[in-house]
Amino acid sequence: GINVWCAAGKRTFGTAALIGRVQKVQLDKLVKHRTIILPQLGASGVAAHQVQKATGFRVTYGPIRAYAIPLFLSTGLQVSEEIRRMQFTLRDRLVLPPVELTGTFTMRLLLCPLLFLQGRSGEGWANAVTHGLLSALAILLAILLVVLYATHLAPWLPGRAFSITGLWLGAAVAVLLLLTTGDAGTTLAGRFAMLAWLLLIPALSAFLAMHFTGASTYT
Repeated sequence: GINVWCAAGKRTFGTAALIGRVQKVQLDKLVKHRTIILPQLGASGVAAHQVQKATGFRVTYGPIRAYAIPLFLSTGLQVSEEIRRMQFTLRDRLVLPPVELTGTFTMRLLLCPLLFLQGRSGEGWANAVTHGLLSALAILLAILLVVLYATHLAPWLPGRAFSITGLWLGAAVAVLLLLTTGDAGTTLAGRFAMLAWLLLIPALSAFLAMHFTGASTYT
């Protein structure tokens, strides 16, 4: 289904859309009752009184999650505080990375072997191990950071914007990675490479973190 919260905020799931759909399908001729049950998270985009005035149907808001709909119907459209409250547990957060990163994970994962092989230019396999392995590890770390970010750290990192919180996390890991690379900074080329990764890892983690702006309960 669609992201109801975002759709309501953008008015694609809103008063005009609902009225138009009810009138288009002539819902009043298909059912005897005059009640429409809407997702609770769509309330920000729907003016219930306008819908009732235009269509004759009274709007009532159901529970947060679909699994509670049978209970909602069996209790005469009554809801408890438990099924009205939006939770964002660890289990909920574990679902996010595969959903949000499906379109980007494979492409960026393919960069790892390519960067490793690119590293062998100049001095062969020895150079690949020294520089190519670091490049592949840096990309992999940036991807894994986002998984960790979404599942554990998102609510506690400083900053409200997802890009900022992702940036801090990427910067911390970039510094840690470069501190463990031994003599990578002893040459001019090595120093330029370290500077590049200090910029690239935070930028990539910030970009990937922004994928979660539509998949959390606090945006």
